Amino acid sequence: MLKKIAYVSVFVSDQQQALDFYTNVLGLEKRIDSATADGLRFLTVGVSGQDFELVIWPGTPGKGRPALGSPAAQYTIDTDDCRRKFATLKSHGVTFEPPHVIEQPWGLIARFHDPDGNMLQFRELRMA
Repeated sequence: MLKKIAYVSVFVSDQQQALDFYTNVLGLEKRIDSATADGLRFLTVGVSGQDFELVIWPGTPGKGRPALGSPAAQYTIDTDDCRRKFATLKSHGVTFEPPHVIEQPWGLIARFHDPDGNMLQFRELRMA
């Protein structure tokens, strides 16, 4: 019987650069950083207090097919203040696409790229 999804990989060209972005810019915490038996680096990050982990793995960054003229986000991170997170990341040089917070009937999203071009987004849900 299945219990949960523990890891999802994000493919990056430079693990150290990605680790810096995901921890120092986005605010995720580093969880695991160890060498594998074949010498590769197994590196994970996650949201404080949540057991799900994102594996920062060497490989070719993913490119999602655009939908409705906008790139598809590969990863969505919930936040309680999308506009504040947008302003904080923008002050760190993060580029958003589009360059503003998107308002939807259900809440707010802000889409951005990591250093390898992977599309991520912050999401703030409105309470019904």
